[in-house]
Amino acid sequence: MSTATQATATLAFSLLDLTSLTDNETIADIEQLAENASLTTANGERLQVAALCVYPRFIPYARKALDQRGLERVRIATVSNFPHGGSDIDIAVAETKACVAYGADEVDVVFPYHAFLAGDKQTASLLIKACKATCGTHALLKVILETGELATPQAIAEASELALAAGADFIKTSTGKATVNATTEAAHLMLQAIAGYGQRPAGFKPAGGIKNLTDATVYIEKVRALLGEEAVSPARFRIGASSVRTDLAQVLGETRTSTQPQGGY
Repeated sequence: MSTATQATATLAFSLLDLTSLTDNETIADIEQLAENASLTTANGERLQVAALCVYPRFIPYARKALDQRGLERVRIATVSNFPHGGSDIDIAVAETKACVAYGADEVDVVFPYHAFLAGDKQTASLLIKACKATCGTHALLKVILETGELATPQAIAEASELALAAGADFIKTSTGKATVNATTEAAHLMLQAIAGYGQRPAGFKPAGGIKNLTDATVYIEKVRALLGEEAVSPARFRIGASSVRTDLAQVLGETRTSTQPQGGY
């Protein structure tokens, strides 16, 4: 394995949002997810992912499990308005408020794409603004556009711009629950929107269908090309994938056998 390939695998591991959102998880599953949040390479280097993404009720368990393993810097992400992207602002805000109360560092809220596609852009904007206000300084707001449902380049570009203008800290492709999830075409449009948004730096997260280092590398190179080298870091870029961990572990020569997390992207 080349040094360059191992370096890319190391980078990819640091960008992972390790995810379990089956709705059938047990506390034991969350413990295993936390166990998989770090990796010791063949040369003894200990790597860690950027975040664990779990349902709100599991946040305290995930935080405790991470801290017990010396992984205090791994963030906790969770979801609201998930997965269907409803248009009821009060419900989205209530769910987001609960996420923050549980101790989430990041909230991935689903964009109300049905309302948006029906022409109701105001509700989409107000929902994101309200959820951003609820997050305040306590949590990042990552807006899941569900690009597979938006479908057209124009809709993806417009939704990206709207979400950024409404306060999204990150824009994310997919819930992982749709028929079509992350694609390079959608990623390109979203990254163009981020690059063109001059108010503040924003982040990007592809999710769904990223299975191995080769897949991850495609998105790493896209971020590098459109946003610059400084954006290729967990502060600006995440990869929403759990299945890719197995491939990265093999490339990096993990020194223990790890159970594959279930229910990730």
